[in-house]
Amino acid sequence: MWEIISSSLPQLIVAGIKFTIPLSLISFALGLVLALITALVRIAQRGRAFAVIKGIFNFYVWLFRSTPLLVQLFIVYFGLPYLVIPGVLDHGIKLTPFIAGIITFSLNTGAYASETIRAAITSVPQGQWEAASSIGMTRGQTLRRIILPQALYISVPPLANSFISLVKDTSLAASITIVEMFEVSQQIAAENYQPLIMYTLVALIYAVFCSILAIGQHYLEKKSNRHLSQPQGGE
Repeated sequence: MWEIISSSLPQLIVAGIKFTIPLSLISFALGLVLALITALVRIAQRGRAFAVIKGIFNFYVWLFRSTPLLVQLFIVYFGLPYLVIPGVLDHGIKLTPFIAGIITFSLNTGAYASETIRAAITSVPQGQWEAASSIGMTRGQTLRRIILPQALYISVPPLANSFISLVKDTSLAASITIVEMFEVSQQIAAENYQPLIMYTLVALIYAVFCSILAIGQHYLEKKSNRHLSQPQGGE
């Protein structure tokens, strides 16, 4: 057993460094950008013409929050090549496994994180909007200078949880042939016929990764709580 572990562990760690970690980081970064845009559009107070754009973003959030991530991966990687539009997409949309994974995980993260950011923005007291308006600040200036900085600190804990969940969800990327840690463990298990050892080993590696992230989350939460409590302390 120890020989299997010692020979397999380096391969799993390399797969984590080459695919699992980059897939998580890139997807989360792109997802956060998309989440911020989505949240701002959904809370925007514009005319009726803007309602169509808001409806599109609402539909996007509903769609990705209402369907399984595994199904989304299959649609993007296996389904899009069959999206043939004569004269526009004659051969469908063919993506590499890694790019398909990035797109799917980013869209999924963006949908969930947008709700977190939207809730954080709306949790800032309405009086702060009114106070900023009373001194001549526009809605955009108020959002950038007063509301978003507070919302950022409020959203740190749930967003950190989302990132930890994303790291674990990347194991689903094995279903579209991305050679991340779980896929490598499957390949090794097919060779040595020790699935229990291999799957337990990869589970422990995920547990170590997520535990390290949880420590970082705890540190960020302490900093954000200290920041949020400063104004009251100053008063």
